Amino acid sequence: MSVAARREAVARLQTEFGMSERRACAVIGADRTSMRYRSCRDGDEDLRARLRELAGQRRRFGYRRLHILLRRDGVTINRKKTQRLYREEGLTVRRRKGRRRAVGARAPGPVLALPNQRWSLDFVHDQLATGRRFRVLNIVDDVTRECLRAVVDTSISGKRVVRELVDLVAERGRPGMIVSDNGTELTSNAVLVWSGEAKVEWHYIAPGRPMQNG
Repeated sequence: MSVAARREAVARLQTEFGMSERRACAVIGADRTSMRYRSCRDGDEDLRARLRELAGQRRRFGYRRLHILLRRDGVTINRKKTQRLYREEGLTVRRRKGRRRAVGARAPGPVLALPNQRWSLDFVHDQLATGRRFRVLNIVDDVTRECLRAVVDTSISGKRVVRELVDLVAERGRPGMIVSDNGTELTSNAVLVWSGEAKVEWHYIAPGRPMQNG
């Protein structure tokens, strides 16, 4: 039985049966000092508010990915505390059938007519004559309409996406923004960590709105 449950049981015995605190603790097997203890730590209201705000922006993000976003904001807490606050705030992502999607915000705003202002990422799929399927990760400069890179493979993970972006940034320079859909590879922890460390704004389009991705 947890301490909170013991406190509740002791309080109920005192209220309903008129027991003293000493006797109620003896019946429950609780330590009287633990019944009187009150936490001295603050309620983390600012942190909770920021966590709720991030969860509202990224409704399909669990506590692990939200923890990365908090650290990007300069919040230095361990992941277990993020998980505890996430549960206490009732932010658990509801399971649903089909592919998980992170809800995007509004469409990305206009950019200057210069190279490297905004890149768009997207996957296309096809199969060989043998029936083996493959994927192509296309990275396009939205202003120049140049295909900066087309990565072909049978499997492309979030870590692979990051490696390709690191090479491309070293070659072309850092973009002002990257736009993509909510695919699992593009919302992975690896991508979130890299975009924060590289200081690249990453915009996720709203599900069912491919026109937001150039």
